[in-house]
Amino acid sequence: MTQSYVERAPRAELAGVVRTVWIQRTGAEPYVQRHVPTGGVELHFPIGGRPRLLGPLTGANIEVIPADTTLVGVRFHPGAAPALPTVLDELVDQRVSLSDVWGSAAERLAEAVAVAPTPEAALGVVQEHLLWTFREARHVDRLVAEAVRLLLPWHPVGVGSVAAHLAISSSQLRRRCLHAVGLGPKTLQRTLRFQGFLALAQARAGASDRAATGVSTGVGVDRYGGNGLAGLAIAAGYADHAHLSRECLSLTGLSPRSVLVGGEDQCACGHDHAASYRPFLATRAVAPSRQ
Repeated sequence: MTQSYVERAPRAELAGVVRTVWIQRTGAEPYVQRHVPTGGVELHFPIGGRPRLLGPLTGANIEVIPADTTLVGVRFHPGAAPALPTVLDELVDQRVSLSDVWGSAAERLAEAVAVAPTPEAALGVVQEHLLWTFREARHVDRLVAEAVRLLLPWHPVGVGSVAAHLAISSSQLRRRCLHAVGLGPKTLQRTLRFQGFLALAQARAGASDRAATGVSTGVGVDRYGGNGLAGLAIAAGYADHAHLSRECLSLTGLSPRSVLVGGEDQCACGHDHAASYRPFLATRAVAPSRQ
């Protein structure tokens, strides 16, 4: 078995809280996975193993996934984590057993995942459980959800302006973001800007390849329009290429070019993130009102 990773859109009923779901398989050797900040938390279910929760990240988190492992995963939108017995700022940059936060419910869900006939069915089990969870209780702070929308990179705004728009103080906004997202608004804004850069880079590279050849041939780091990475940096809200480079190194431990050497809609690991970035890019066409 060779290493593979396939993302897909979540069930339509979960689209408001779940950004993407995926199935990952490792090959005959352990796989070194570099997790980078997305603003949201993730649930990882190794089939036959113990499920884990990856808290919100402020930098790269390196994980070694054992050989011959199949897992299904869920990535949530910022501020849309499932019910947890603690505020999210206590889980920042941590990878914890899901049983530690969900108790016996996590164990029962892991058993259901383990006996599913296929990885696709296992992913369906997880999504069905999440659908039931979010139907039972409201877990999303609507004010924080609006703050996340305003902090998207496509229409830059100061954090103070976001607080004023929401009719709360900057300190209140910070407290509520820390509780619901795990990150303060400034850190969240940095993370969303970097996610915007990745989404634009991969989308533009893919469009360039298709226009030139009629087929998708994968990303070369110079296929980002006339201004290259510098142009993408500006489009994503960075002051310049140097600003992007500093932020990329801080958030991932890599340079922008190193992050983008995978392929179309891929990271440096060669993973396909198209399903994750399409809805993110869709927000670019909608200018948030701050009146």
